[in-house]
Amino acid sequence: MPSLLSADFANLQSAIESVPSSDAVHVDVMDNHFVPNLTLGLPMVESLRKITSAMLDVHLMIENPDRWAPAYAEAGVESVTFHVEAAAAPVRLARELRNRGARAAMALKPATPIEPYEDLLPELDMVLIMTVEPGFGGQKFLDLCLPKIARARAMIDKHGGDIWLQIDGGVSVDTIERCAAAGVDSFVAGSSVFAAENPDAMVTQLRKLAEKATNT
Repeated sequence: MPSLLSADFANLQSAIESVPSSDAVHVDVMDNHFVPNLTLGLPMVESLRKITSAMLDVHLMIENPDRWAPAYAEAGVESVTFHVEAAAAPVRLARELRNRGARAAMALKPATPIEPYEDLLPELDMVLIMTVEPGFGGQKFLDLCLPKIARARAMIDKHGGDIWLQIDGGVSVDTIERCAAAGVDSFVAGSSVFAAENPDAMVTQLRKLAEKATNT
């Protein structure tokens, strides 16, 4: 799914309309505290909800998600991701998001291990493993995350249920196949999509590469 972090913030509606083949649109919310960048917040997400029927996948890179995350579910966001490093009560927060009609997702920074959170999996609809340090788009994919991706896939398969495994950071035609082979089934791609001459064609190409890697 394309990340609006790499789109033109002055023309977000046009950016969304330029990728009609995407399964969802990824929206990064940053507060300049949890990560060293400041992007859009709840009012902008509420405006996006009004102008598109596309699935919104909001990634909260903010402090105190326990307080702020539920409002995004209330705004009609289909999937809300909080960082486990910032959440005071991740189980309670995941349940609250689900109760408000959103998919509950937990994100981990590259250096955060997945193993301590295995027991949380039944409370979640998605796990997001960051494959760059969160904060800025256009970074190079961190290969050191691949073993963690594989371990997360094994944990999810062991527990069963419909839990997506997502990655965010450095996803491109050069990296998506090995990530898919490691078990990723949801990909966030920013600069590789919106820097392309035809963003929607790039979405289709990335999808085909991921499918190729999982079907061989």
